[in-house]
Amino acid sequence: MSRDDSFELYDLRVEVVAPPGARLWCNSTVGDYFELHGEVLHLPPGQGFSIYALAAILPMLAAKQRDTHPNDWMTTDTDVACPDPNCPSRFRITRIGRRKFSHADTTAVPLDHSAAKGKS
Repeated sequence: MSRDDSFELYDLRVEVVAPPGARLWCNSTVGDYFELHGEVLHLPPGQGFSIYALAAILPMLAAKQRDTHPNDWMTTDTDVACPDPNCPSRFRITRIGRRKFSHADTTAVPLDHSAAKGKS
């Protein structure tokens, strides 16, 4: 008998937004984006993304991929400010779909921790 070890994460799209006509200092252009599918970040061909902006966004992504309570601010707040205090851009995180994963395919740690007791 096999146990279902599946779980789901949201796919995310992170897009650059800014007020009309704003000058951006983070080497981004309004509409630039990347998508996150599981742990894999996908950029459109020929487009880059600032490592400083990415550093500001990364702490939010794992939480945004998971189900959150409807009243949790993580559910409602979608925009992350550019880390450059002079840049008016924001990075909008949108949940764009769900993807199923298998625990066994994502880690070497057994799902049933009691089965691993006594092993070094």
